[in-house]
Amino acid sequence: MAARVTAARMAAFRVLLAMERSRSAHCDELLRAPAIESLSQADRNLTTALVMGVLRWQLALDAILAGYLKKKFALDDAVAIALRLGAWQLLGMDRIPPHAALSESVELTKASGHRHPSGLVNAVLRRVAEDASSIALDPVGAHPAWMMERWSRQFGSAAAAAIAAYDQQAPQTTVRFKTSTDPGSSRAGAFLTRARQLSDSSDAPENTRIQDEGSQLVAELAGRGRRILDCCAAPGGKTAILAEKNPQAEITACDISEARLNAMRRNFAREPLTAKIQCVLADATDLPFRDDFDLVLCDAPCSGTGTLARNPEIKLRLVASEVARQQERQIAIIRSAYRVLAPGGRLVYSTCSLEPEENSMVVEAFLASERSAQLIDVSERLDTMEAEGSLHPDGARRLRETALRESCLQTLPGILPCDGFFAAILTRP
Repeated sequence: MAARVTAARMAAFRVLLAMERSRSAHCDELLRAPAIESLSQADRNLTTALVMGVLRWQLALDAILAGYLKKKFALDDAVAIALRLGAWQLLGMDRIPPHAALSESVELTKASGHRHPSGLVNAVLRRVAEDASSIALDPVGAHPAWMMERWSRQFGSAAAAAIAAYDQQAPQTTVRFKTSTDPGSSRAGAFLTRARQLSDSSDAPENTRIQDEGSQLVAELAGRGRRILDCCAAPGGKTAILAEKNPQAEITACDISEARLNAMRRNFAREPLTAKIQCVLADATDLPFRDDFDLVLCDAPCSGTGTLARNPEIKLRLVASEVARQQERQIAIIRSAYRVLAPGGRLVYSTCSLEPEENSMVVEAFLASERSAQLIDVSERLDTMEAEGSLHPDGARRLRETALRESCLQTLPGILPCDGFFAAILTRP
């Protein structure tokens, strides 16, 4: 039976099944697995579109499918995934023939050893196909209700809706020019002069690195130093920008994972500018250094709710009670980073989270316990970046209007075309 299912749909089914059965599985890693890489380019593209579409819209798809299930019972994982795949193709992919979406979902159910439920899959998807023209996928409904409620309280209902809409689209491919800023056929970034937006990642010029503009902005905010530490560095994109902005500096990059650290070493070794970066295996909560770094970047591990367009599985796994789960570790990391900061030095604390428990509340807790530390208004740094040409004037204006919150930075997906990043700049007088 499996032979009647196309390679792309079978691959997508297996990736989604692995995601369903393991909270530690990540879609980006699974989509780079040898089994996927061996497919044709067309099949790889379709596999990615199926997987990411189902993950982004899973909550909305499940709500729609529930209306067609007469009996409310728990479906086997394989059956639920076959239904989601079929429904996504029928409702969200206009180039897929309905008969192909329906028949191959039925065959996937049979191939997974569920011959009896294949009739259920067939009946439900036929009804979805009949009603497809009157069914609208709602971005808000594709997010947990608790998540939308807290974003509405924090940012306002319009901004929360914009975040939800942004999360449901494949994010724009953004690159950073390493040396020159020749735009070629690309479009200027939203705010950084070295950022460019591409229509396709395969169009990236040789002189660029693919990196979200919000991520680039955090590294740009850090500025310049002579002895620089990136204490949660992997995968190394921000560290590379620090090296680019500080070619004469002594730079140390730390990570707690030896595998990630080794991958970062290999990437750094490819370019003269980053080859001299010292990579150190270390736990950021207990950094093994003296207080002689004049610039420390601390991009702390977090929930990642600012990256749902890239990592939609986060919203399927995170529950409200877990939002503050890493706060104790985040506070320990910022304290450790401050301990190795030289007098007069700057510390940038950042996350890719939208949640105050991981952002402003961490900074507030740190400042309450470390009376010597001072918070620098991010707007001052934006002024400097605009003056030195790192920010173009329109981008600087957009950031001032939308991303400044109580002396800190918070980019909001949908309000700006980038991931959601928080950043605070601290100094040791």
